[in-house]
Formats: sequence, structure tokens, C-alpha cells
Amino acid sequence: MKQYLIDTFKYNDWANRKLLISIKQLPDTNESIKLFSHLITSQNKWMNRIVNKIADTELSWFGPLFSVEELENKWTESINNWIAYLEKVETLELEKDIIFKRATDGKNLSVKVREIALQLNYHSIHHRAQINRIIRQQGLTPPSTDYIHTVLKEA
Repeated sequence: MKQYLIDTFKYNDWANRKLLISIKQLPDTNESIKLFSHLITSQNKWMNRIVNKIADTELSWFGPLFSVEELENKWTESINNWIAYLEKVETLELEKDIIFKRATDGKNLSVKVREIALQLNYHSIHHRAQINRIIRQQGLTPPSTDYIHTVLKEA
């Protein structure tokens, strides 16, 4: 599972970097910046729930919004934190329950680290599709980011 999660984060890094190139070419970057910033802040918020550096309430799912010039560096920092964490963590640690308070009602919730990692990667695919729709609507062709392109080899 550990290597699978690392590989999945590396795939999402590859795909999202291709997406960033297209975002920079858009006539109107507003909606795509909101979605891409959200990917970064989500990764940061979930990592913080694991390492508990600051109060969970200090991090938002939808903010800050990064400028188009900041996206690549913020993405690099966020994804590298996750990959480094996964590379050093013991496999058993992936089964650890992370407990946090739900903001809406204060109830304690728990989720395993591996489930958080999976969520972040699936979440990235979801928002990448939304950004691809925005790219098409603005008359550009979205980049090919299918996973299969990262593993195909000539026989």
C-alpha cells in the first residue's frame, strides 16, 4: 500500500504539472486558480491533521487563493511534503487513526492515514476534470493526463 500511495502522488504531481501549463495559457484563470488552490490547501489541511503543527481551524479548504505565478511553487511544496512523509513513514503508520473535530458540529471524527492519502489523490482527479472542462470552454485543448501514459512502454 505504501508504494502504491507514493506512486499515486507522483502520478498526480505529473498530471497536475501538465495542467498548470494549460492554466497559465487561459484567457481567464479565475475558476481554475480557485480549484487548483483548493487542491493545495486540501493537501496542506490533511497533512496538518496528521502532524498537528497548528490548530485545524486555522487552515481553510478554500483559501488562500494563490496567484497563477505562485501555483507551481505552492504545489511543489505541498506535494513534496506528502511524498516525503509517505517515503519515511512506517507502513503500519498508514493504519493509524487520525482524529479531528468536524467544523459544523464539533463531533470527533476519525479516518486512517491511508484513506486520507487516497482521498487526496481521487480529489485531485475530480478537480483536474473540472479544470479540463474550463480549459475546453475557453477554446484550448486540455493536456492528456491519463495514468496509462505514465506506465506505457514500447515492447
